Amino acid sequence: MTALVLLEIENGAVRQASRSAVAAAGAFGTVDVLVLGHGAEAAARLPGVTRVLHAEALSDALAEPAAALLADIASGYTHIIGAATATGKNILPRLAGLLDVQPIPDVIAINDADTFIRPIYAGNALATVRSSDSIKVITIRGANFDPVASEGGAATVEAVAFNAASQVNAAELLSVNLSTSERPELESARVVISGGKGLKDAENFKLLEPIADKLGAAIGASRAAVDSGFAPNEMQVGQTGKIVAPELYIAVGLSGAIQHLAGMKDSRVIVAINLDPEAPIFRVADYGLVADLFTVLPELESAL
Repeated sequence: MTALVLLEIENGAVRQASRSAVAAAGAFGTVDVLVLGHGAEAAARLPGVTRVLHAEALSDALAEPAAALLADIASGYTHIIGAATATGKNILPRLAGLLDVQPIPDVIAINDADTFIRPIYAGNALATVRSSDSIKVITIRGANFDPVASEGGAATVEAVAFNAASQVNAAELLSVNLSTSERPELESARVVISGGKGLKDAENFKLLEPIADKLGAAIGASRAAVDSGFAPNEMQVGQTGKIVAPELYIAVGLSGAIQHLAGMKDSRVIVAINLDPEAPIFRVADYGLVADLFTVLPELESAL
């Protein structure tokens, strides 16, 4: 069996979520990867990768042509895999539609080549899914698979031709707006500190920043905090945001709605700070502090 992994490149390096997808693909045998645009050299250095397919012409990574390209080369593979990120969730369901197969999203464990485990009902239950499709199209939840290293491999690079003129261009890339931060990427950070509506406004949300800086942490937010304008959308942790599983997760002023818990309950150690002793977040927390966050945060910063 041979698996093909759709890689995501950021700042010249393979994203951690994609390296987790490569690790998961190793369960199926030989692993090839597809790079859209730049980054083939970084992909070739990934351990366990046999061949890098490089489609430099698709640097925009628009979902429609990317899915069409994958469909063109899919016949040589038993599994086509991507990370369960915005990019993976955008491209791979389109590919499954073109191949007329059932996509298997958000896989957290692989039993065998045909059987997978994925969460349902916001993570309150786990479904074991068996597929009889000749080609399995899968997205992998990166937090559940240890990523391969960034260096150590020596794969061959092969250019992939794609006739863009033959495609109906239903979408056009107008612009890309990227946020820049010196803090770790939220999905791969070792420590995450997240704020909720208990912080009351965007100005108070900045109270998390000095603590995050001292801990080398990424900053997250609940959906309620994002909807209220306290934090940008890319900080959202939860079922409709980013899935994280850091070594330490600090929840500040978060009630612990089921939507949020689905995105962080696999964290190794969970610390909750909330004034409400009945807040659901305390049910999953390893350590809970019932206190006023506006008193606790300055004390925590001082102690650190």
